[in-house]
Amino acid sequence: MSKKTFHIATLGCRTNQYESAAFTDMLIKMGWIQDKGSEVDLCIVNTCTVTASADQKSLYEIKKIIRDKPLARVAVTGCMAEKKKDFLEGIDPRVIVVPNKDKEKLIEKLFPDEENLPEFSIENFSSHTRAFVKVQDGCNSYCSYCIIPFVRGRSRSRSIADVVKEVEALIENGYREVVLTGINIGDFDDAGSDKRLGDLVRAVDEIEGLERLRISSIDPDEVDDDLLDAVINGKNTCPSMHIVLQAGSQKILDSMRRKYTLDDFFSAVNRLKAKNSDFTFTTDMIVGFPGETEEDFEESLKVIGAVEFAKVHMFPYSDREKTRASRMEEKIPKPVMETRRQELMKVAKRQGYKLREKYVGRKMKVLVENGNKGHTENFLEVEILGEPVRSNEIKEVLIQANTESHLVGVLI
Repeated sequence: MSKKTFHIATLGCRTNQYESAAFTDMLIKMGWIQDKGSEVDLCIVNTCTVTASADQKSLYEIKKIIRDKPLARVAVTGCMAEKKKDFLEGIDPRVIVVPNKDKEKLIEKLFPDEENLPEFSIENFSSHTRAFVKVQDGCNSYCSYCIIPFVRGRSRSRSIADVVKEVEALIENGYREVVLTGINIGDFDDAGSDKRLGDLVRAVDEIEGLERLRISSIDPDEVDDDLLDAVINGKNTCPSMHIVLQAGSQKILDSMRRKYTLDDFFSAVNRLKAKNSDFTFTTDMIVGFPGETEEDFEESLKVIGAVEFAKVHMFPYSDREKTRASRMEEKIPKPVMETRRQELMKVAKRQGYKLREKYVGRKMKVLVENGNKGHTENFLEVEILGEPVRSNEIKEVLIQANTESHLVGVLI
């Protein structure tokens, strides 16, 4: 009898990527084989609903799988599944919707008669040299534009001991870099104690064999003195951080109901930069939020010009039902949003190039990922010229040139 096969499609955030990796590990431990062919037995679609575009991509993936994989059971989970359960179940009789609150029990719900099912955790992260580890889920903030608290629920955290155990297993399987991730990671709270994110970073940083440790997306007001100390003084913590901005106008931040100010943002950036001049930053920006004037937009351009982000993730504003922003007036026309998006991306690319230019002529350690490309400790992308280099190795590279998208160098 041939072994059962499965395929997983993942859309959206790093938290979804982590969860899909856990599904993969569990199914492989149960004797299943991963396959992308047309005759797979099970497909899992881990959806996203953060924007209208995410909804469209998720729905496209579901319909494509239903069409191309006629024999498969189709399990749909994730944030879009939480929001549109009845609609998705009506697409095809094979569709089984598992809401976010039951996501970690997805395999159990698909196989209720199986005994001794594997734990929901990861030991491998397919096709990646860095492993994302979910340490927190949910959000309590209810920003005016964001649907995530409605589909992910209230904030809750794993224990430090549980996270450490999982990271140890990943390192034993050869991973050199770990990224701690969550929906709102700054809310991390080790249940039953007063330990917070800084304590988690220190605990993971002490794990033998770990070579790089990063923190994923965090709000600027959550970069407190304790977290700064843990990152700056860690043995393996990387000098880079994704600090969320969303808008460079304080008026728009207030309208978004963000819980930080522009001063909080610049304080976090400047304090980290003062401790390590090589510290770099990435961020998220929304253009075209309701009521955004040309002056507000110019303020966002000024912030990008001042910080020199390594990368800016740009999102045109998208109405999400149930949110306050969806009921706001003064909606920005799509052509105006697109013009602003393009202008902001142009400034961000120019500033990213300016940042990278400072590293030409320097020696940098690069974790090789795919096709002779990889990232430095401070998250600058580098292409290594010459003979192919095996992935998942850290190599010392002499940076020789800068391009529009990345640095170029040779092995030393």
